[in-house]
Amino acid sequence: MVRLVRFLPQRLQHVAPEAIAFAAIGLGNLVLYFLIFNALIFIGAVKATIIATLVTTYLAYLANRHWTYKDRPRRAMRREYTLFFAVNMVGLLMQSAGTGLLKYGFGMSERQDRLAFNITTTVCICAATLFRFWTYRTFVFKDEPATTKVVAPEPAPAIAPAEGMPVPVPGHRPPVEADESARLAQILDT
Repeated sequence: MVRLVRFLPQRLQHVAPEAIAFAAIGLGNLVLYFLIFNALIFIGAVKATIIATLVTTYLAYLANRHWTYKDRPRRAMRREYTLFFAVNMVGLLMQSAGTGLLKYGFGMSERQDRLAFNITTTVCICAATLFRFWTYRTFVFKDEPATTKVVAPEPAPAIAPAEGMPVPVPGHRPPVEADESARLAQILDT
């Protein structure tokens, strides 16, 4: 799998290892989620969704912090943990919206429409997962910005002007001729 990363476009190659680890954790949590969801669906689809999400969110934090983003700097743990759970609560709302819509919007029953609840939950989990991956990378486990060393440009070597040419004065611009100004305006308009 890792060897296949080299076939990705250059701009995506640095994301691939994180995406693979994130996906592995996500698949494990998905299996656990559906086990919990289906074991608890008798209490109600929305309640089962919330409980399954809370359990898998906690496990996802531990796995992502110590595997997927282990090389990222550890900022204040309280801030990171709070952001992680805030992002996952948005994901929970995304997932619960689908089951809530089926139950309360369309009046479906968990007992009779179990397949519909599982399919809707899968679609909502996929959307929430994309949202989570983006926010984890961007905000929660934020990477340190690359420090770039600013190098001052070297001064241009002094060249003696040709005979009859004016000596350039630093910071002074010679006036632009009228026909040059019109030609420049024409270039900029196209």
